Amino acid sequence: MERCAFSRDGLRFSYLDSGGRGRPLVALHAHVMEATTFAPLAKLLAPEWRVIALDQRGHGHSDHAPSYTRTDYLLDLEALFDHLHLNDAVLLGNSLGGINAYQFAARHPEMIRGLIIEDIGVVISDEPSFVLAWEGVFPTREALAECIGPRFAPYLEDSFRKTPAGWKLAFEPKEIVASGKATNGDHWHDWLSTDCPALLLRGRDSRVTTQTECEQMTSRRPNTRLAELDGSHVLHFENPTAFGDVVKKFLRAL
Repeated sequence: MERCAFSRDGLRFSYLDSGGRGRPLVALHAHVMEATTFAPLAKLLAPEWRVIALDQRGHGHSDHAPSYTRTDYLLDLEALFDHLHLNDAVLLGNSLGGINAYQFAARHPEMIRGLIIEDIGVVISDEPSFVLAWEGVFPTREALAECIGPRFAPYLEDSFRKTPAGWKLAFEPKEIVASGKATNGDHWHDWLSTDCPALLLRGRDSRVTTQTECEQMTSRRPNTRLAELDGSHVLHFENPTAFGDVVKKFLRAL
């Protein structure tokens, strides 16, 4: 995937683009992750689909920002669509990216061909303050990984950065806390305001979603299918084969 960039409101945003003549699929990562996480999916979907994976504000190679509101993220997405002249894309989002995806679709339904929402619901009460323990610079990569712990470290490896002073994360934990708190609320209206085809994916071991809420999201919104896969919250990383199979099936139906 080629790394590219655009600017909005004084900030530089980085994204990965698999290129080609395939139909566009815009992929949005979770908090603390970055665009690189979707590189294997881009390879799997080529050449039928052109995968564009954004480093969202404060993540990856994009700039840190003064604020992380819902409006901030949605205007960033709008700028990406304008930059690439997209008007008929599929939006795929994991966690934070999933909220951004269905809220963007609610505001721009004419631009979205379909939605793939990966393990996130519509009534959010996020408390990400545990990430504050990861702040700072560490003498070695191993020390940083040890601080993060074995549960989360595998997901964050793309965000490890070596600096002249030592090892740190690409994101600022205090900014993640602000962003996480800004996602909280009842987003049923956004979810129900579109009717394009949607695939809702839930990990059977997820601590973020419940089967009951996902079933309600499926039954109350037209053209929505629920698929439960082995894994927890980051299914494209934990169970890439099953994730890829169900996504490819959904995209073929479009």
